[in-house]
Amino acid sequence: MDYPGNLFIVAAPSGAGKSSLVRALQELDAQVHPSVSHTTRAPRGQEKDGREYFFVSDAQFDAMVQADAFVEWAHVHQHRYGTSKAAIAERMQQGEDVVLEIDYQGATQIKKTFANAVSIFILPPSWDELRARLERRGEDAAQTIEVRMHNAALEVAHVQEFDFVIINQLFDAALFDLKSIVHAQRLRFEAQRRAKATTFSALNIS
Repeated sequence: MDYPGNLFIVAAPSGAGKSSLVRALQELDAQVHPSVSHTTRAPRGQEKDGREYFFVSDAQFDAMVQADAFVEWAHVHQHRYGTSKAAIAERMQQGEDVVLEIDYQGATQIKKTFANAVSIFILPPSWDELRARLERRGEDAAQTIEVRMHNAALEVAHVQEFDFVIINQLFDAALFDLKSIVHAQRLRFEAQRRAKATTFSALNIS
């Protein structure tokens, strides 16, 4: 189904700056709204239920899987994450642009349900810089950082499956690139036709 709103999928290895970039984009662009995923992991830092994620138990997650409530779900870093079909569709139907932070495993599944989704992968400038960012974050033990670095190599191997790639070396430059992708997508013929259906009809453009 074609929706007037756009769906942007943003993926990256842990520590590449994905969440910071998406937050900054939302602060600059009131038309972009987050998709809040469900997860079985515990909240970190100042995270709140319903804002960063919906934090649910394994039993609750299992029930949603059985009800086919997710457009995608996956195991990531020993926890499960899932994206609600209904939540995305409702916002896009209202004409809102939705940005979804996701791992590479879910991107293909999202595309099967929302064919017009635009996928963006955030790369770190180097492996050394990625490790340094994970260490500076101060949230993970050394063993966990090793797991994240191992997983990052697996994730980066799928970068060619995405529509756009941003290298987050300088945050402001990466944010400009992300804004440019969002703006360009809105001006594509198909996106404009979905979003401005009344105008296209008045001009007899099919």
